[in-house]
Amino acid sequence: MLDKGVWRRGTAHLARRDKVLGRIIRRVGYPNFEVHENHYSSLIVSIVSQQISWAAANSILRRFRQMYKGRMPTPKEYLKTKNEKLRGAGISPQKCLYLKDLCERIENGALELKKFHRMPNEMIIEELDEVKGIGRWTAEMFLIFSLGRTDVFPMDDLGIRKAVKEVYGLRDLPDKKKLEGISRVWRPYGSIAALYLWHSHD
Repeated sequence: MLDKGVWRRGTAHLARRDKVLGRIIRRVGYPNFEVHENHYSSLIVSIVSQQISWAAANSILRRFRQMYKGRMPTPKEYLKTKNEKLRGAGISPQKCLYLKDLCERIENGALELKKFHRMPNEMIIEELDEVKGIGRWTAEMFLIFSLGRTDVFPMDDLGIRKAVKEVYGLRDLPDKKKLEGISRVWRPYGSIAALYLWHSHD
């Protein structure tokens, strides 16, 4: 669950510690943010949406849900679905395999999503990284948007790097070392800083 009190305290911390980010916070106000509490569904959406536009992903996900009476299939239902039907919904062969791996891990107990709320961030990232098609970036998005974790700063996100370059007046896109230096004062509210950087063009 999203603790709005924590996010308010985090926003105040960021505005106090970083004048540049403080200007963005005052301009943007409270960012539109919701936690997606169906963790399984969130991971399916993440996999299907990879490397395609959001409009294309929405279209595929709509057809995908229509195959199961307008809802996400259970892992068992997905595993019983023929690849030809999945391809008909627009899901690529590679993503079919990714979704199969996710569903198999959930079905056999190798991946227990219900335990994630009590696990530390890095342990969750390690477990999700074992799933085909899920890397660190996707796991970090899951931590922020599904678990509401406040101290996640996705340094590999291109949008974040572009925003930091612009708002801090850098000549080049910042590397990891530069980002670590800038983001140090944001701890333990890196997720909130990331949200404001994503919204910095609004």
